[in-house]
Amino acid sequence: MRVSDEDRERTAQQLQRAFTEGRLNQIELEDRLEIALSAKTYADLLGLIDDLPSEQPAAGDVVELESKTGNLKRSGDWNVPRRLRVSSKYGSIDLDLSEAVIAHSVVEIEIDLTYGSGKIIVPEGGVVDVDGFRSEWGSVNTSDLPSRPRPGALRVVITGRAKYGSLTVRYPRRRWFTH
Repeated sequence: MRVSDEDRERTAQQLQRAFTEGRLNQIELEDRLEIALSAKTYADLLGLIDDLPSEQPAAGDVVELESKTGNLKRSGDWNVPRRLRVSSKYGSIDLDLSEAVIAHSVVEIEIDLTYGSGKIIVPEGGVVDVDGFRSEWGSVNTSDLPSRPRPGALRVVITGRAKYGSLTVRYPRRRWFTH
């Protein structure tokens, strides 16, 4: 996914903060800023900051999605916040991150399901940590997705619970085209 000038500037600001905190020296800062200001994709930017501590989200950085009886669905070209809190009492949750705009190297998703089920589709190469998610009467299926952090890969951390429902996390389905 291609980045905007705002994305480049946000990364440059994070690099400058890391320099002022003593996490980067002058040469590292200059090298990374040069790459950041000419970056074309999110992968280019994430590689510059994945060894730096993630910024602590402010209260406004948490997006809450809630439904009592309906289904919650996000897919296509949507902005994924750093922290997402999703709750559904009787409906399902369907979050497709595969085509979304994700400006963070780590996305935290807190889920509260009572009777519904959840499905999260992560971009190819992404890693998923579901160690903080509990299912009382359902199941958690990660389709053998890697959970160990990898340099430059999106890391999705899923916490919360499903009382009677299940959670499935997977990569997008491969599309087969015939000519």
